[in-house]
Amino acid sequence: MDLTETQWNLIEPLLAMPSQGRGRPYVPARDVLNGIMWVLRTGAPWADLPDRYPPYQTCHRRFQAWCRQGAFQEVLRVLAQDLEERGGIDMSECYVDGTFAPAKKGAMELVRQSAAKAPRSWQLQTALAFLSPSVQRALRRTK
Repeated sequence: MDLTETQWNLIEPLLAMPSQGRGRPYVPARDVLNGIMWVLRTGAPWADLPDRYPPYQTCHRRFQAWCRQGAFQEVLRVLAQDLEERGGIDMSECYVDGTFAPAKKGAMELVRQSAAKAPRSWQLQTALAFLSPSVQRALRRTK
């Protein structure tokens, strides 16, 4: 599920494209951002990025650069604000879920996964991306 035209129009100004110099052609920011969001939504390794997105090295490198610049936090803040305005999420509500609590050191490593740790739907994975600690810091500034 890639960004819609409306979502892209909101965040396009935040992801400035550098002037084209020598070297390889610059991959469009929208394609790269869609690849980054796919990795965050699925939890898959960067190397498993599907072929419909730019190379995973490009996506990962741009993700790191945008995080260092603070642009990615701003993108998430704008997307969350848009989702809240459309009634898709209520940022005043939250919950604590202990289904994925790490075991103490020395616990058996070869234990079967419980049903609670099984792969989840993409909707839940997207919601979990917005509930991650790094995103929460960015969203606190929107209140």
